[in-house]
Amino acid sequence: MTRAGTVPEVFLAFLRLGVTSFGGPIAHLGYFRDDLVTRRRWMDDRAYADLVALCQFLPGPASSQVGFAMGLQRAGFVGALAAFLGFTLPSAVLLVAFAAGASLFGGPVGGGILDGLKIVAVAIVAQAVWGMARSLTPDPPRAAIAVVATALALVAPGAVGQLGALAVGVLAGLLLLREVADPPGESLPSFGVPRAVAIGCLVVAVVALLGLPVLAAVTGSGVVALADAFYRSGAIVFGGGHVVLPLLQGAVVETGWVSPDAFLAGYGAAQAVPGPLFTFAGYLGALSSVGPGGVAGAAVALAAIFLPGFLVLVGVLPFWDALRGRPRVRAAMRGANAAVVGILAAALYTPVFTTAITGPGPFVLALVGFVLLTTFRTPAWAVVIVGAAGGVALSLL
Repeated sequence: MTRAGTVPEVFLAFLRLGVTSFGGPIAHLGYFRDDLVTRRRWMDDRAYADLVALCQFLPGPASSQVGFAMGLQRAGFVGALAAFLGFTLPSAVLLVAFAAGASLFGGPVGGGILDGLKIVAVAIVAQAVWGMARSLTPDPPRAAIAVVATALALVAPGAVGQLGALAVGVLAGLLLLREVADPPGESLPSFGVPRAVAIGCLVVAVVALLGLPVLAAVTGSGVVALADAFYRSGAIVFGGGHVVLPLLQGAVVETGWVSPDAFLAGYGAAQAVPGPLFTFAGYLGALSSVGPGGVAGAAVALAAIFLPGFLVLVGVLPFWDALRGRPRVRAAMRGANAAVVGILAAALYTPVFTTAITGPGPFVLALVGFVLLTTFRTPAWAVVIVGAAGGVALSLL
């Protein structure tokens, strides 16, 4: 099929996002929507919410999977790889540099920058919730689904609450939204993945999950053991982001590969850089006493932790293409999309708002960012700069 974009276009778009997308996976979805849906119009809100809901159901880093799928839809498999590299490289390079001893964001100015970036994430997520709510919860039933999903995600934080909220949204959609028509003019973009390729990816995902531990035990190879530990962490985590941290701690700290102090220092650094939190794996791979260490160890860890989520995503996409146009599935997705709005709203409250807004000054700075985004249509990267400068100013007052 003919693709709408080019690989360099996809790479540069995601490289800019990889440099400016602070605030964790939920904030990343807000950055994606602002740049790729609202500004570039690579897909509409309905298709974007469909994709977000799908990736929330799958194991792996949800925001990176959304970016990978958008690159795939825009410029094929090479475009998907370009999206992944562009979004991942900035934070991976910074964290590997930190592992080598290049300390980041030290002192009061650095702390102010970090505080400002957290505040910007409040504005970004608030804009995403506001914009998606207007298009995805336009009637009382869907607004009610969003409210219930918000409550569920807050009562049961983490992957359990998110998956529960999505499940409730799907069920409510099937019961309440069968007769609701989708807005005219919106389309469902095809990802163009052949079924043979999809099935092959699913087979590889399962074989790697079962075979890497055996291969590591048989060969005694440190490289294979490192790949196995990070592949398993990426394969069994839902929701991505902070959910993967206990798995990584079990994989590298409890085994003695990385010291507890080094793990915590790296986790702190991972909060200070843009892009996916899964790049924390690069830091751990660089420091691991098992495997090649350094840049090579970081590359093994990064490839291993992202790979299962991407294999599963590619594996389900053609079946998703075939199913999501059916009336019952569309009804279910209307409910799921409303639930996505609720999940974003819950994340806006905690951890985004509760960790960033610590007083009147941060609240005003977040409000300035929100007005810049919604009223003045200021690009997100420019709001990031304003937020960082504002954070420094607040720290010096």
